[in-house]
Amino acid sequence: MNRTTGEHTNAGFGTAPVFFTAISTILGAVLFLRFGFATGALGFWGTIIIILLGHMVTIPTALAISEIATNTRVEGGGEYFIISRSFGLKIGSTIGITLFFSQAISVAFYIIAFTEAFGPLFDWWSAHLGFSLPKQVVAIPTLVFLALLIMRKGAGLGMKMLYIVNTILFLALFCFFIGPAIDPDTNLSRTPGNNFGFFHKDQLFLWFAICFPAFTGMTAGVGLSGDLKNPGKSIPLGTMGGTITGLIVYIFVVWKLSISASQADLSEDQLIMTRIAIFGSIVIPIGLAACTFSSALGSILVAPRTIQALASDNSFPSHRLNQFLAKGRGTANEPFNGTLVTFLIALVFVSLGSIDVVAQIISMFFLITYGTLCLISFLNHFGSPPSYRPRFKSKWYFSLGGFVMSVWIMFMINSFYTILSYIVLAAIYLFVEHYNKDEKGLVDIFQGALFQLNRRLRVFMQKHKSSVGNEEWRPSAICISPHSFERDKVLELMKWISHLHGFGTYFHYIEGYYSKQTFTESQAILSKLIATQKEQGGALYIDTMISPSYTSAIAQVIQTPSISGMENNMVVFEYEKSQPEELARILDNVNLAKAGNFDVCIFAGSMYPIRNRFGIHVWIRDTDENNTNLMILLGFIIMAHPDWSKSQIKIFITSSKESSVVKENIQKRIEAGRLPITLTNIEFITLAEGQTTSEAVCIHSKQAGLTIIGFREEIIKHAPLKFFTEFHNIGDILFVNASKYVEI
Repeated sequence: MNRTTGEHTNAGFGTAPVFFTAISTILGAVLFLRFGFATGALGFWGTIIIILLGHMVTIPTALAISEIATNTRVEGGGEYFIISRSFGLKIGSTIGITLFFSQAISVAFYIIAFTEAFGPLFDWWSAHLGFSLPKQVVAIPTLVFLALLIMRKGAGLGMKMLYIVNTILFLALFCFFIGPAIDPDTNLSRTPGNNFGFFHKDQLFLWFAICFPAFTGMTAGVGLSGDLKNPGKSIPLGTMGGTITGLIVYIFVVWKLSISASQADLSEDQLIMTRIAIFGSIVIPIGLAACTFSSALGSILVAPRTIQALASDNSFPSHRLNQFLAKGRGTANEPFNGTLVTFLIALVFVSLGSIDVVAQIISMFFLITYGTLCLISFLNHFGSPPSYRPRFKSKWYFSLGGFVMSVWIMFMINSFYTILSYIVLAAIYLFVEHYNKDEKGLVDIFQGALFQLNRRLRVFMQKHKSSVGNEEWRPSAICISPHSFERDKVLELMKWISHLHGFGTYFHYIEGYYSKQTFTESQAILSKLIATQKEQGGALYIDTMISPSYTSAIAQVIQTPSISGMENNMVVFEYEKSQPEELARILDNVNLAKAGNFDVCIFAGSMYPIRNRFGIHVWIRDTDENNTNLMILLGFIIMAHPDWSKSQIKIFITSSKESSVVKENIQKRIEAGRLPITLTNIEFITLAEGQTTSEAVCIHSKQAGLTIIGFREEIIKHAPLKFFTEFHNIGDILFVNASKYVEI
């Protein structure tokens, strides 16, 4: 489909072009030039391991591509179009850019390999004229000729040539397989068939990097997606057919080399196949020229279409650049400008002249592209989005295995370049994201996977809850308040609790009945609160609650399951100390929370700013036996937040018992819990005659950043207002009531 005019531009190709484009790229330069060397260096089994390792990456990638191709309507752009339409523009563009460079550099690789077919010419020139010709004298004119041919004639001519060169390729392979073994030498090292008993594993990954481009042609035919009559059928059949055929042929080629030539012969002659095949001196160079030229042809057909599709989606930051690269010619919308850019990139790498250097560069590009593609395919399998409904179905473990293998192999080849490659990939993604903020990206892919992981974990935890004994306590606190924007100290408290050791959920309360109007209002408030928390970097989960009364809201909230997967175990109420009348609505609902065995905290906010540097003061009285551990543990949990990094916990004890006994008891609890509190931070307060605890608190904790005080349920029944309003001359207070004894 022409993206600018909307006219149908499909060339109507079937499955055969996909298969032949793939197989001619797979059975190419490396097959003729490097598998003899690899067999000589590694032996039969070592080379077979290279083939199997390579296909442990390429087969999962081929399966992923085939699956994705049947999940969406496929147009021009090949792998890029398939990925971007399934996984979003950000991911598609990131992989598409690396894929384009892989394909463009492949053109150079195959052109350099093409010049090897002219080895006899270079040898003759050197012998008769006394100096050596650089291979670029053949490579550069060939590249120019190929680029001009494609820019003038387009994909139609390319397909006609593809059938011709494939015929020559299979004829050359036929002559090779029926050819006799090289005449044995009297030296045992020159005897054919002696390549099965050794394996030099120290060279395995060096040769893997050189040989891996042999397997990457399996997706070459996917680049013709815009020219296919039925991409959803042709891509899976052609891609998988080419991949499996290539695997079988390579295994037989290595077997034939091993039984037909000695290790010494294989290691000395890169065109050893000419000495094995019938009419080898003629048919093998012609076959090499044909397959490398067809591979270069396939790559130069595919790469421009990839960059054209990228530009059509405005993947690049410059409008002019997108317009230039997206522009096509003729009714088939041939990517003229994309071909020109591909040619220039290929020209740079052709100038390098070394097939092994370019092969290793291509291997890293393709491995990172395939690995990323397999990872994203796995995440879609695991996340199970409803929109992912491919007609051709693979398995998640194939995709995961392909990703793991590609990363492992990259590290085995070169750890530094692997890390550098992923840094570059991340930089490309961030660059694309910067210019396409509204498009679907990695967050959306991981969101589905995290949803499935969270769902399964929660179900698992629920099923195994009954078998858990005395599990370690950690807070899963919920708080509901209508004053989210007037005062934010309780939000800070919830942020401290949920920072490292616990989990917190904050509900903004909206009084009223659920309706379209209140729902719209709640969503606006929620967006604003989330944006605020995002800026502050908090780990607090935010939501809203619409209910006709505060009591009904509390009842709803305490029955709401925690998204953390653990049961909520603490309710945090809040009020402003300057407005003690707010206590009434809290005290009326404390028993509601206690009915569900929740720990209850009542936060009394003061007019003073938060003074973190003055630390947290914990006050323990004779009546706080059940609350003591919870208060100390909460102080420790809050102190884990960076806001309190320069602070300490100080414990004050008011008791009628001997101070040494109480101190020893508290010290044992702290030591058992391995909390960073020493005896120097414990102070025993002996109340003067007639002095109340509240008076002592107001004297010693006037400057405290946060004061934690316990309360009993009996206080709620008898004069609660008096108790909670006694501490008027100090800062923020957290009143704590534990539902049960908590182990430190």
